[in-house]
Amino acid sequence: MLGSTHGTLTTDSRRARVIACGEQPAPAVHGRPAEPGDLDVSGRPLYGEVPDLDRFFRPESLAVIGASDAEGRPNAGITRRLVDWAERVGARVHPVHPSRPSVFGVPCLASVAELPEQVDLAVLLVADPLPVIEELAEAKVRFAVVFASGFAETGEEGAAAQARLADAVERSGTRLLGPNTNLNAFERFRDDLDGPAIALITQSGHQGRPVFALQELGVRLSHWAPTGNEADLETADFISYFAERPEVGAIACYVEGLKDGRAFLLAADRAARRGVPVVAVKVGRTETGARTAASHTGKLTGADAVVDAAMRQYGVIRVDGLDELQDTAALLARARPPRADGVVVYSISGGTGAHFADLAAEAGLRLPELSRAKQDELHRWIPAYLGVANPVDNGGHPVGDHRGRKIIDALLDDPSVGVLICPVTGPFPPLSDRLVRDLVDAAERTDKLVCVVWGSPVGTEPAYREVLLGSSRVATFRTVANCITAVRAYLDHHRFVSGYRSPFDEAPRTPSPSSRKARALMRQGRRLSEHAAKQLLRAYGIRVPREQLVTSAAAAVRAAGLVGYPVVMKASGARIAHKTELGLVKVGLTSASQVRDTYRELTDIARREDLTLDGVLVCQMVERGVEMVVGATHDELFGPTVTVGLGGVLVEVLRDTAVRVPPFGEEQARAMCAELRGRALLDGVRGRPPADLDALVEVVLRVQRMVLELGDDLAELDINPLVVLPRGQGAVALDALVVCR
Repeated sequence: MLGSTHGTLTTDSRRARVIACGEQPAPAVHGRPAEPGDLDVSGRPLYGEVPDLDRFFRPESLAVIGASDAEGRPNAGITRRLVDWAERVGARVHPVHPSRPSVFGVPCLASVAELPEQVDLAVLLVADPLPVIEELAEAKVRFAVVFASGFAETGEEGAAAQARLADAVERSGTRLLGPNTNLNAFERFRDDLDGPAIALITQSGHQGRPVFALQELGVRLSHWAPTGNEADLETADFISYFAERPEVGAIACYVEGLKDGRAFLLAADRAARRGVPVVAVKVGRTETGARTAASHTGKLTGADAVVDAAMRQYGVIRVDGLDELQDTAALLARARPPRADGVVVYSISGGTGAHFADLAAEAGLRLPELSRAKQDELHRWIPAYLGVANPVDNGGHPVGDHRGRKIIDALLDDPSVGVLICPVTGPFPPLSDRLVRDLVDAAERTDKLVCVVWGSPVGTEPAYREVLLGSSRVATFRTVANCITAVRAYLDHHRFVSGYRSPFDEAPRTPSPSSRKARALMRQGRRLSEHAAKQLLRAYGIRVPREQLVTSAAAAVRAAGLVGYPVVMKASGARIAHKTELGLVKVGLTSASQVRDTYRELTDIARREDLTLDGVLVCQMVERGVEMVVGATHDELFGPTVTVGLGGVLVEVLRDTAVRVPPFGEEQARAMCAELRGRALLDGVRGRPPADLDALVEVVLRVQRMVLELGDDLAELDINPLVVLPRGQGAVALDALVVCR
């Protein structure tokens, strides 16, 4: 480190379902009426306001509802803490209790109605906050904190109580933190630390303790928002607010569930635009974790693959452990932007250097081989038999003269090096003492990142406690894994923000001409036949084979002549999901007699299986290419999602897919393809030509436009297989499945 839920919620319950069709009025955008330009073509917001939380974190007046100084009562300790905090921040305190004349020597009011001024913040230490919220509305209190539990985290009855509380808050005009939260926002923050700070957001107060403790190692914290059940204020609100704060260098989050997927993306987009890193632990990678999170905070954890993809799209750095959260956030908050992405490993042991280099390269860090001239320069101070190409083995850092500092300076002066990492597996005075002193001194004179891994399990050595932790310019880690995770996140973040363009700026706001044709094909609550599904694709310019739908053997023969032999024949009907397994697909038909016989065979099978056909498709036979799948579905948290992957009959076996949440641009569509394990198939293998990647990307973008324009009416889309032909020849959707809501 440097210097040392609750219920099932829709994507946005206040937004219009399909605003483009005029079905509902425009939704509110974070508390204000939305304007037409604020909405994409699906009716989802493109803009999120930043809540003014200054008076929440630094109120001029504070009311404590249910205040007490009765010895042995829990509220007494909390009241004492709030009174002390108010004194530190200079806020006037108004204790409220119906039967106490004073609390801790401060005159006590009998009710909220007796408050002598408009209060900035009220903390509710009462079991039933609902009646009090209505009183706060009368008094025009700006913010409230509900400490009580027993809401959505407890099940259906609690969720209903939370819904009533949320409704009352929305009517009141008061912004609320909680319920089921704690008072971490009112901790004692050190004010003797400088430099960029970490702002902390946690849904579980205890999970924020490791990050809060960074202050003891010299890392500044500016805010802590414990969001609890998020009946009103949510993680997205605090990300948006912190991203605008000049003192915030990074935002660290512990998230159990997201209340509103679109609001979270808009907040992450705001942070990305401003270059503020967001580092998050998100619970729910496993089914067990998701279930536990729901019982704790009552949030919708969301399909984890979608959550993961959405975070990557907007540059949110997802880590697993709280130790990774604290180390990564501390590095990103304090380190200057990199001058280069090359990492050099400097070690007093060849074994240590080789081991670290293995792990770093495996994690994706670039360890450039140093130039011959640089290696010759290093050998002026390092014996010639030691390797200095990278990693650099010094054989034992010099302690009796200036050579050690010369080595470090030479490495930092190399233009290919942006990060120097020195793993120290254990203390070895005086060598290790001189080593860390030289590293700290060198770090003071460079704007490049210097990292030390202090591997001693003791952690009481003066070189660590006094020298490394006393420096604000060296990033110090206790484990190799956390160092690599943090450095990779540091380089990835700056690479991401340097080329970031918000997809919300270019998201479609008005329907295309295709949408009218497409809507005429939709059948509410039904699955479309293959023929109708392909018409939907055609409406959006997605290429399908030449084909005709026929209802007789004679018509099939005529169609085959028009389409051109050889042909493929398929049964087409809304209830047919797996044609191949039922024998309802025949390929490579080369004559009229084969076509006539196949028509009779397909219709006979359909009768035996009690399947209603709208006809038989006679289709062009497409030359072999790379079989892909492009699809779309509706995520409960984020709304429409788009997926691309390896397709064909093995799609469910291979499960090699990448997903994105609209809106996204061409760059993200290409990144989806690059993420696939089978990406090499598109590049061409075993003498096969490269596939038309541009055509695949174009299909992904057209599907995205379709799901945005059709909105929630489109429950599911599968184009499988989408045959991607050799470069320059396009892509053809051989089959498609569409399910309407």
